[in-house]
Amino acid sequence: MNYPDTLTYLFSRLPMYSRIGAAAYKPDLTNTEALLESLDNPEHRFKAIHIAGTNGKGSVSHMLAAVLQSAGYRTGLYTSPHLYDFRERIKVDGEVISQDFVVEFTAHIAPQIEKLNPSFFEITVAMAFDYFANQEVDIAVIETGLGGRLDSTNVIQPDISIITNIGYDHMNILGDTLELIATEKAGIIKRGAPVVVGEFHEATGPIFVRKSREKKAEISFADRERSATNWSFEGNDMTVEVTLRGTDIKDYYTVDLPGLYQTKNILTVIEAVHQLRKLGWKIEENTLKEGLKKARVLTGLHGRWEKLHEHPTIIADVAHNEDGIKQIVRQLEISTYHHLHIVLGMVKDKDITSVLQQLPGHAQYYFAQAAIPRALPSEELKAQALAEGLHGEAYPDVNAALQAVLTHAVKDDLILVCGSVFLVGEIDKAKL
Repeated sequence: MNYPDTLTYLFSRLPMYSRIGAAAYKPDLTNTEALLESLDNPEHRFKAIHIAGTNGKGSVSHMLAAVLQSAGYRTGLYTSPHLYDFRERIKVDGEVISQDFVVEFTAHIAPQIEKLNPSFFEITVAMAFDYFANQEVDIAVIETGLGGRLDSTNVIQPDISIITNIGYDHMNILGDTLELIATEKAGIIKRGAPVVVGEFHEATGPIFVRKSREKKAEISFADRERSATNWSFEGNDMTVEVTLRGTDIKDYYTVDLPGLYQTKNILTVIEAVHQLRKLGWKIEENTLKEGLKKARVLTGLHGRWEKLHEHPTIIADVAHNEDGIKQIVRQLEISTYHHLHIVLGMVKDKDITSVLQQLPGHAQYYFAQAAIPRALPSEELKAQALAEGLHGEAYPDVNAALQAVLTHAVKDDLILVCGSVFLVGEIDKAKL
């Protein structure tokens, strides 16, 4: 098979969570362990950082990878889902996995696919780990898909574990309380490996503390070690003033990811680097700052308050749950614009009402749907939004919605596309 044929096989043969939802989720590690054993356990041949969390884990993963690259380490990066190209999921030093490797790996693993009937995610995890071992990376930054305890990535013994935060998402799988969700995420905490938690919450903090004690793992909460005491924006960069808790010691970090919510993620990255240094990783302070300043450039991160067009401004953000949308609304509150237009699309298994209740009533809405079975039909989304006081029209896809916006918007308007990773991934930038 050539590369296009290989992708067709992977997408059609394997159940894919992003397309069909919970039916594709395999609630144990049996398949992943069998796949990796057939590959001579590549996960044992590189160091790793394991990252879970409801929101922010993608940004933290990319920032940390950029910092490690800047420090001179050959760095693997595994994230999901992809926006535009399947190969975005698996990178080494910012370069996507080669088409040849995808083809050869799939041909090699095909007998196991027929034998085990694994999920799409299980195969991509095995592919990533095999590629990182093949490329002889010094360290790999591994993002969970969802949850933690039963996530396919949870077969590694990382140097450190990171849990960015806990919010309501994937409740049909992880549980409908913060405590249940936190318990699943805490499953990535491993014996003797320090764990960094991005945000302390009274309901979930004790769960992480108990688990870390059980595993004899040092725990730290990033927002209890440092605070973001000020910030400013310049172009597509954000500079954050970071103060060490209990002191007047301040430092400044610039990141090429301008969303205000990145202040939380920066604190998590700084604390993670602090823990890595204690383990012997050589990351100088100027290297940390350099990596953050070039995070997007070095790793190719997209979809985080990403400016796609000017006059009018078009912003794409993959925020898709209640907490993520709350952060977007905070960003809108400090943004300057004449009129606000929001292109919104969601998938069926999210808490739609909770998201809609966060969104501003003064915006004009353009409801759209991604080309996946999980997508909530735009007419249904329009009806649910109207019940929450949000007004707009429905369109068959994101590009039709954007064309409609652009016929009405003037140069000082702000157009935001959000609500679904898959909606953002279908934006045709050439038509903007």
